[in-house]
Amino acid sequence: MPRPLRVIAAAFALLLVTACNSASSGGSTPSSVRGVTADTIKVGGIVSMTTASGYSKKDTDLGARARYDRANAEGGVNGRKIQYLGAEDDGQDPARNLAAARKLVQQDEVFAVSPMSSVTFAGADFLDGQKVPTVGWGTLPSFCGPAHIYGFNGCLVPTPGGTLNQTWPESLAAVLGGARGKSVALIAGDNDAGKFGIRTFTQGFKAAGFRVAYAKAVVPATSMPSDWSAYTKEILRSGPGGGAPDAVVSVMQTPYNIGLFTALKRSGYKGLITDPTDYDPGLLAKEATKQALDGVHVLLQFQPFESDSPAMRQFKDDIKKAAGKDVPLNMHMMTGYMSADLFLSIARKAGKDLTVESFQNAAAGFSDSGTLVGDRAEPKGKKESFGCGALVRLKNGRYEVAVPFKCYPPIPFG
Repeated sequence: MPRPLRVIAAAFALLLVTACNSASSGGSTPSSVRGVTADTIKVGGIVSMTTASGYSKKDTDLGARARYDRANAEGGVNGRKIQYLGAEDDGQDPARNLAAARKLVQQDEVFAVSPMSSVTFAGADFLDGQKVPTVGWGTLPSFCGPAHIYGFNGCLVPTPGGTLNQTWPESLAAVLGGARGKSVALIAGDNDAGKFGIRTFTQGFKAAGFRVAYAKAVVPATSMPSDWSAYTKEILRSGPGGGAPDAVVSVMQTPYNIGLFTALKRSGYKGLITDPTDYDPGLLAKEATKQALDGVHVLLQFQPFESDSPAMRQFKDDIKKAAGKDVPLNMHMMTGYMSADLFLSIARKAGKDLTVESFQNAAAGFSDSGTLVGDRAEPKGKKESFGCGALVRLKNGRYEVAVPFKCYPPIPFG
């Protein structure tokens, strides 16, 4: 080979060696894994920020950011920092939910979606098909079974062969002095979440010993009723002998609950009222809202903010840092925080070589204990919830713990 060509070849080889050494030393070199570089993991979220009723889960995004911020401050996950893009707003619309999922994967090229919190999950099949690890609040059937989708507190709407979380029925039984001889009325919105909620809670309350006097998913999901009398009349005549039931259980969001609970109270109802959504000090700013929710028992599937455990103190500190100030805490923050926490915990176990396959392998044998949602385990969470919760009651403008955080044995669902 002529000398000029040997010089050029040697120089080219030197450039290749230098480039390879640079790539192996860290840097932000491209990875063959979507959303993963040598020093970052790209994650996005899908949250109902805006809705037709005015209800918003926007603080889910803050909760997730708070947890990712702490992870990054502690050095990231096996040396990689979380690049959190924030949450896409699906507006509780199935088409927008799917569009958000497509954008995050095809345009933003995220490794994972966490959190996902909405009453619709039209993007579930797409995300699972694209092998995108997805973590959110497991209130929809899509969190129960698909390989790449995880509920931060397990599967809350199981399929036959799975199990049911008995926190709500057992906690209400404790408040009412037992379930025997007691009747409940269950009401929900006319949507997928409402229908599945009615189905599962009907079985759960019956198993706990309650008589289910009324169980319907009939409230329009897209337009809140201005007149609740048709619903209240039917509910208040559903109990034994045509009287009122001992408890009214609402599986609906806050604006609907305010309307329903106000109507029930104006009708003279004196029984127990309960729901799984209205744990939010910000709701107490308006007098009408505070009155509507006064006395209501709210189901929590995490430790109450009133607890003083190390994990709760850490949560509060993380939220304050992310918000830049003290802010009223709410359950949406916890949803985002614990969705991020489960993703981080599994990703950390997956090791330095993070791929979808290594993440899935880590999830298949994952377990931990003592978290804000109790003990966690996969793949158990694909078929059942992690089974823990509490009841708080709003009294005189303040939340108080009515039934402490406890884990209850699940029951078979069929």
